[in-house]
Amino acid sequence: MSLKNKKVLLIDDEEDILRLLKTVLIKEGIDHVYTSTTAADGFSQVQEKQPDLVLLDIMLPDGEGYDVCRQIRNISNMPILFLSAKTEEIDKILGFAIGGDDYITKPFSPKEVAYRVKAQLRRADFMQEVHNKKEVVKAGPFELNEQRAELKKDGEIIELKPKEFQLMSFLMKHVNQIMSKESLCERVWGEEYIGFDNTIMVHIRRLREKIEAEPSRPNYLITVKGLGYKLVIKDE
Repeated sequence: MSLKNKKVLLIDDEEDILRLLKTVLIKEGIDHVYTSTTAADGFSQVQEKQPDLVLLDIMLPDGEGYDVCRQIRNISNMPILFLSAKTEEIDKILGFAIGGDDYITKPFSPKEVAYRVKAQLRRADFMQEVHNKKEVVKAGPFELNEQRAELKKDGEIIELKPKEFQLMSFLMKHVNQIMSKESLCERVWGEEYIGFDNTIMVHIRRLREKIEAEPSRPNYLITVKGLGYKLVIKDE
């Protein structure tokens, strides 16, 4: 994956952080790094620059990064990485629930941030390649169109957030196979498993709420205790 043509937007009200991250990302080979210090200007630059990825602080002088994330999700599936001093679990869960792809707490290692940025860009490129294949995957009552990022159950469209779609896509390609949390984390999040247990559980729960008649008693997306998860299709 070439990083030279990738565009990254940093939205944070701390100038020192912006300078530090911009320097590190440029050293890592990302030539186009833009910065913003407010929510309003940040979203304006998203529309103008059309970046490939956004690093977004939650606490901004004119609003919350959560609101900017919601605005971006209305127009784009680009990776969004939250960067915040908020370390409570509920803050992280909210960040993922509204469409964030990663959550990095302050203080942070600039090298780690660069690693996470590159991992998200790699995964975004992979998903684009998959979409370009115009592949339709069918399993039981489900039909997944990767070009359209569309899932149907019994012919009815099910609205999924980007990460939910990627998770369902991976599971549908491994029907009736136990997928470990480690493999899900690597293939869907592009990260090592450490620290992602709760993130995976949140997304599994939300996916069940959309594809199961009774999410608390799933027929399709089941938990295999101690091993992982499995998408069960009995007629396969």
